[in-house]
Amino acid sequence: MYESIEAKTRDGVAGNSRLTGGIAAALLVLLAAEGVTIPFIGSLLGPHIFIGMLLIPPVLLKLGSTGYRFARYYSGSPPYVQKGAPHIALRMLGPGVVLTTLALFGTGVALLIGGPPSNTLIFAHKLSFIAWVSLMTLHVLGHALEVPALALPDWRRAGPREAQLAGTGARTMALGIALLGGVALALLTLSAASPWL
Repeated sequence: MYESIEAKTRDGVAGNSRLTGGIAAALLVLLAAEGVTIPFIGSLLGPHIFIGMLLIPPVLLKLGSTGYRFARYYSGSPPYVQKGAPHIALRMLGPGVVLTTLALFGTGVALLIGGPPSNTLIFAHKLSFIAWVSLMTLHVLGHALEVPALALPDWRRAGPREAQLAGTGARTMALGIALLGGVALALLTLSAASPWL
């Protein structure tokens, strides 16, 4: 019984890392697609808004999974303390990444709700983007090498014993629900975007 509790605890820590890595991989693809729209924002504003709204549920899931690890580590949960915290530089970036992410998406949603013209909100959205992309670039570079190793094992059918971890279905479902929720949110807000198009 002690071994099964220990295994569940270990799997919980590793599962949280895999969930975070899986979300990160999906976000990298979606953020790259969003980034493509920026230089051509005049002609690609519709896709920019759609992808921006699609990103919200996966971003919230990523904030939730990293926030959970943060809370477990700093509340002294032994398995999370044993795993250790991210590098000090990444921990220092964390609050800025979270705040600029909330500012970027918050101003984007405010622009969608408020409609044009909104020069103050456009300026705030651009400013939050500049701050966000600066911090996020460092954040991504700090985690880039670990993301494939975290994201891929849950998608493999057969692999080494270490790759088989409890909760694969739940993690896959959480990511799928976040992505489908993002598509639904983006579709539901198409009419709100029409004044901008």
